[in-house]
Amino acid sequence: MIFSKVSEKDITGAIVSEFAREFQEHLDNDVIVVGAGPSGLVAAREFALRGEKTLLVESNNYLGGGFWIGGYLMNKVTFRAPAQEILDEIAAPYKEVEDGLFVADGPHVCSKLIAAACDAGVKVLNMTKFDDVIVKNNRVCGVVINWTPVSALPRAITCVDPVGIEAKLVVDATGHDAVVVQSLANRGLVKIKGFGPMCIEESEDAVVQNTKEVYPGLIVAGMAVATTFGLPRMGPTFGGMLLSGKKAAAITIEAVNENAGSCLSVGQEVKK
Repeated sequence: MIFSKVSEKDITGAIVSEFAREFQEHLDNDVIVVGAGPSGLVAAREFALRGEKTLLVESNNYLGGGFWIGGYLMNKVTFRAPAQEILDEIAAPYKEVEDGLFVADGPHVCSKLIAAACDAGVKVLNMTKFDDVIVKNNRVCGVVINWTPVSALPRAITCVDPVGIEAKLVVDATGHDAVVVQSLANRGLVKIKGFGPMCIEESEDAVVQNTKEVYPGLIVAGMAVATTFGLPRMGPTFGGMLLSGKKAAAITIEAVNENAGSCLSVGQEVKK
């Protein structure tokens, strides 16, 4: 086998040019989903399938969160009906172990969900940490981001300014930390109750039911819902997270577009 002849600078140039092109395209988005765990991946995929320009921001170098490893470092993940319908959509294999309870291989189903999101058109910024929200006219209009490694640097050399990217809608799918909602709570704009002790029977239904817009332009999904509203934690079962992501995307972009003018600067007009 003889590989095509390219130099090191050609390879570097391909990486830099393609990253810069894609980053430039996503300075303005229909939707930014923060957090690439199961709820964030599902929400991002659903938005992209509807034709929305969707960017997924993840602080780690990998996507999927705890979806990879399940509970107690045993890489099996469980789902309760009807969440297996989402696994059917992405052709992920699973096994019914008792009536209404399904188990799947974590790496397999997580890989399927990541691929499904990317195939739908979702673009990903990993190793990218949420820093703050952009708020205009009392509405969330985007996020402020920085490279994740910056936060690990000694404080004396961390004067690395973040950058802002805009969106008509932001989804907080950052798990128990609920970092986007927390940034608003720090300013007294919303209140966070903190998640409660584990109760799977209550938590999964409650998380899906409370997946909603918590501040104009900001939807909360997955375990960030439990943290925001003081709901029980659900532990290593993922049906509620998947269905919460689906519900987050069901909050239509048309409703957001009605208020898109709130995110415009003085002198701008809403593009039809």
